[in-house]
Amino acid sequence: MTESALQNQIRLALSEYGIAFRTNSGEFYQGKRIYDPRFGQDVLVNLRRVAGLPKGFPDLLFVGEGTVAFLECKTPHGRVRPEQEKFIEQMRRLHHRAGIARSVQDAIQIVTGGMTYGTDYGV
Repeated sequence: MTESALQNQIRLALSEYGIAFRTNSGEFYQGKRIYDPRFGQDVLVNLRRVAGLPKGFPDLLFVGEGTVAFLECKTPHGRVRPEQEKFIEQMRRLHHRAGIARSVQDAIQIVTGGMTYGTDYGV
């Protein structure tokens, strides 16, 4: 299973508890979408480089009734980068729910408070 497929499964499962927003971190390009008859499809024009959320920001931001959680989605063998570990540690220090979700069950445990918040990131 790909990380993207896992994220989609998690977002669907968490819809029972609140809303899971997919986040984009780093830099990317944005522009205006217009139809170009030469290509027979929409194209982006007036591209500009924009910065998203800071490096290490988790894949999903969950918001539920009285709950905010940060979930980094990884496949069973996916590696967690140091900046991702630091972000999760910082959110935990601020008493938010945060963790690595390698399955739908992990994500539900993080959101509902059932996840053990140790230092093991499963890397």
